[in-house]
Amino acid sequence: MGLVALFFLTCVVLGVIATVRTVRAVKRGVERTGAQVRRTVEETTLKARGSQPGPVGEVARVRMELRESIDGTRRALETGAEADPSLSEAIGLLDRLHDHARQLDGELRLLMEREPDRARIAERLPDARERMRAIKESADSLRFAAQDRARRFDTDELDALRGQIELETGALRHWQPPETPEAPAAPEPGPALDESASGEEAKRPLPGMDKRRPRGAS
Repeated sequence: MGLVALFFLTCVVLGVIATVRTVRAVKRGVERTGAQVRRTVEETTLKARGSQPGPVGEVARVRMELRESIDGTRRALETGAEADPSLSEAIGLLDRLHDHARQLDGELRLLMEREPDRARIAERLPDARERMRAIKESADSLRFAAQDRARRFDTDELDALRGQIELETGALRHWQPPETPEAPAAPEPGPALDESASGEEAKRPLPGMDKRRPRGAS
């Protein structure tokens, strides 16, 4: 009975843990989706206002340029960090730079949405544009450096690969033909016997034999 109760309690605990994890995952997904939706709406609004003349349109264009620089640099660094972990420090610097970009973007957003005095907006534009330019130059510098580093690594790897291929192709072209086993030499033929000479030799008496016929022979 105790084992059944323990098993039931374990199942309940595991079910609660799974439920909590599921709720958190769903919550993160909803927050991520909500942030993406808000970002899409903001970018659409900025593009619409950026096409308008006047200080409000200029503020919208400054915000779009600032966002494009930060977002482009982040994509380049995060993509490169998958193959080059040393870019993680650059991503940390970009995060700090992004804080300044968010501060400036928030100020510009308030000017667009809550400042009715167009003269006041125009007065704030030079300073905002200068700050945007400083942030953009720093972000672009990080992105360009990451691109140059990736290109250099690719060039070095390609040069090393070409060297290995040249060595291999050289080795493949210098081959030796396979050695064929030598056939055994045929025995040299002995001197041919003359048939007439062999006949004469057969007719000759052996040494020590008397050529005369024995007595009493008929």
